[in-house]
Amino acid sequence: MGKEKYEESSSDEEVNSSSDVVEASSDEEVESSSDEVEASSDDVESSEDESSSDNEKVEESDSSEDEVAPRNTVGDIPLVEWHKDEEHIGYDIKGRKIMKQPRKDKLASFIEGADDPKNWRKIYDEYNDEEIELTKDEIKIIQRVISGRTPHAEVNPYEDYVDWFEYEDKGHPLSNAPEPKRRFIPSKWEQKRVANLVRKIRAGLIKVSDQHKEEEHNVYSLWTDDTDSVENKKHGGYVPAPKPKLPGHEEAYNPPVEYIPTAEEINSYELMYEEDRPKFIPRRYLNYRSVPAYDKGVKESFDRCLDQYLCPRTRKKRINIDPESLKPKLPSRKDLRPYPTTCYLEYRGHMGPVNCISVDPSGQWLASGSTDGTARVWEIETGRCLKIWEVGEVARQICWNPSPDRPILAVVLEYDVLLLNSGMGDIDIQTKMKELLHISEPGATEDAGDSKSAVTWIQHEKHDGIRMKHFKAVLSIEWHFKGDYFTTVVPSGDSKAILLHQLSKKHSETPFRKLGIPVTAVFHPSKKKFFVATKKFVHVYDLSKVEKIQKLETGVREISSISIHPGGENIIVGSKEGKMCWFDLELSTRPYKTLKVHSKDITRVTFHRTYPLFASASDDCTAYVFHSTVYSDLNQNPLIVPLEILRGHKPEHGRGVLDCKYHPRQPWLFTAGADSIIKLYCH
Repeated sequence: MGKEKYEESSSDEEVNSSSDVVEASSDEEVESSSDEVEASSDDVESSEDESSSDNEKVEESDSSEDEVAPRNTVGDIPLVEWHKDEEHIGYDIKGRKIMKQPRKDKLASFIEGADDPKNWRKIYDEYNDEEIELTKDEIKIIQRVISGRTPHAEVNPYEDYVDWFEYEDKGHPLSNAPEPKRRFIPSKWEQKRVANLVRKIRAGLIKVSDQHKEEEHNVYSLWTDDTDSVENKKHGGYVPAPKPKLPGHEEAYNPPVEYIPTAEEINSYELMYEEDRPKFIPRRYLNYRSVPAYDKGVKESFDRCLDQYLCPRTRKKRINIDPESLKPKLPSRKDLRPYPTTCYLEYRGHMGPVNCISVDPSGQWLASGSTDGTARVWEIETGRCLKIWEVGEVARQICWNPSPDRPILAVVLEYDVLLLNSGMGDIDIQTKMKELLHISEPGATEDAGDSKSAVTWIQHEKHDGIRMKHFKAVLSIEWHFKGDYFTTVVPSGDSKAILLHQLSKKHSETPFRKLGIPVTAVFHPSKKKFFVATKKFVHVYDLSKVEKIQKLETGVREISSISIHPGGENIIVGSKEGKMCWFDLELSTRPYKTLKVHSKDITRVTFHRTYPLFASASDDCTAYVFHSTVYSDLNQNPLIVPLEILRGHKPEHGRGVLDCKYHPRQPWLFTAGADSIIKLYCH
């Protein structure tokens, strides 16, 4: 400890603060003043000599805590209580008693402290029963602690950082690589992991439960008065049995005069209704022996037993809620525009019900098939019929090839599928189409095995296309989004129900076994997945592994149509009972929402490719237009808003709207009706 001179010009605040510390640690109450601090120079020099001698003693020890060894060796005991009436405070190391120092009274100690300029630096050590004088360094440490600084002045908590590595004249640095991008963007793998956990929690595979939940007690008070107690709240808020009303002054045997009714009042009671009539009329008796037996005692006891027996065990709280507040808050229809609302154009020419329609990928042409044995191509903007094919049979379904370079129409007849060249496109495209739709040797492209008897590829000379003969009636057809593969559905219960065909190789195969009786089948819009709908279920297959990966339970009587959202993670399913089911593949195998929209069978459901719209057509001669927003956030459910009901078709033989399709680029909807008219609805 260095030797420093005592500063006479120290502030009064430092003196007072240090004196407060000294007073708190001492049993004796010592008051310091500014006059006591201003001591004479002789006293200051003497205090400096004493402090220097103390410093020399302290320097002999390595630690300030070991400067003076404790004299008392009795341990950590309550000295004041145990040696209160004794003349000693403990024993030294040799076992001799340590006698108490003579105590001074308060007045003498105050006078002595007023004359001693160093009195404010002294504290009393109760353990060793002695008075200790603080050094200058110890006072400085106390002052620094009070002011919120570090105890030792030589310690700098805000010291400048010194790099230990020397970069000068070094050939290679520790690392000169730029910061990687992954340090500035969220982790993709953590996001996938969180999304996987969210899906499992929603599906019920992971159950979140509180492991520290206390076990509920099976014993509780049933007829207690404290209905708001914790035990009753755990068991649903049990209601105590109703208690009988306590008797009042009017039921006394000698009630006051003001409680006794007059004869006129008693007569007026007879004119009142029974429910308004008083239950008890007070009477006056001279003594208690004159009181007769209560005539309704047995009945009231019986009613009391009924109250205890029939009292409900739970309390049902009635909440007054406005029914309008329970309705979901949907956005305004004006904010969801554009969507089809008005019939803009009609396409007339078919002589029978129009079973199917399909829109060209470019959005310029519309194809239709009817029960009159014809397939037609229309110009959308003008409504002009450009081409007619006389197929001779009922056209069940018609479908454009989704590839713009392949203007091919697939028409489903009874047992056949016709692949026709629509004649659209330039000379080069038409040349390629003739080569693609040409078969040199009939039956040469058939596969061996079971598929050989399932379908046969032959050349159709009349329409310059391909005719695919199936062993049973074909129900539907759907193209792959690349335009080379397509599938046909044959409603049979064997392995030949679903057929996959490749147009470039004139190749057919049956990859799926025993699916039941399928209704329709579609491809995933971007992945190698395949959806097969039976009467009550939708099966999802992985085409690369040819295995089932998911089974969706619709809960409807019979499925009529399905459609896949352009994002690929949501499906709508239409049924023959007027219900429509929305499935979220990442959420659950059960419908996220079931909509009862039509009064008759739903014939077609379809999504728009670019706009957040989907529609449904039904035999009740209506088409419903819905808004559907699918969010990228997994915690937010899709938004489904009904927008418009499109009417205009007339019923024919119990049938209404048979098909509906959206325009690939515009928010337009085409509907085909049993009244042989095709309508275009625009915004």
